[in-house]
Amino acid sequence: MEELARNIWIYDGESVPFFCLPYSTRMTVVRLSSGELWVHSPIRLTSAIKVQLESLGKVTYLIAPNQLHHLFLPDWQTAYPSAQAYGTDEVIKKRTDIDFSGSLNASCSWPWQGEIEQLLFSGSPAMQECVFFHKDSKTLVVTDLVENFSGHEFNWWQKILAKGAGILAPKGKTPLDWRLSFIFGKTQARHHFEKMLSWQPKILVMAHGEVVKENTEAFLAKSFSWLK
Repeated sequence: MEELARNIWIYDGESVPFFCLPYSTRMTVVRLSSGELWVHSPIRLTSAIKVQLESLGKVTYLIAPNQLHHLFLPDWQTAYPSAQAYGTDEVIKKRTDIDFSGSLNASCSWPWQGEIEQLLFSGSPAMQECVFFHKDSKTLVVTDLVENFSGHEFNWWQKILAKGAGILAPKGKTPLDWRLSFIFGKTQARHHFEKMLSWQPKILVMAHGEVVKENTEAFLAKSFSWLK
């Protein structure tokens, strides 16, 4: 567990295989002013994590921000039956076995919106992702929209593959396959990106890769230069 700023923490979990690469996993936890915990992209739940969370507050909201980040949600719902799960339309359709309280695609008043802003980043037929901004710490939380792997867990050919996909630190960006899928949706994506920049984030947290804590807006500008 690492405390990024007041009331926001990240937890790094085990790696999972994906596209021939060991994908590191990370979840972000925000403690709301109510004492409730907002959990983004839950990783594998362990006894140690449960103890740590109990010291922070009550697990109340579980967030599945895109169609790929849902693997461990059932275990969390079993452990925290009163917690409310929210996901995008795509993940809700994909995981009919999970009891979702609502869709992140909806336009509504969110219980956390006073402290966390959100935006559905769309423009690709392949995948959409809900991104979040913790106002107090000025932290932008994304999942796969930006990947910035250190490469420490990669062998030589995996590093070449990751570099070719554009997801190797310090030049991480949206993976190549997803970038290509925006060919007809760049105008829409640029609008979303401009909204993200308007939040003026100081910290960038992603599910896969090194956290960016300095020159964050410049890093984002380079990461999304493919939208020009």
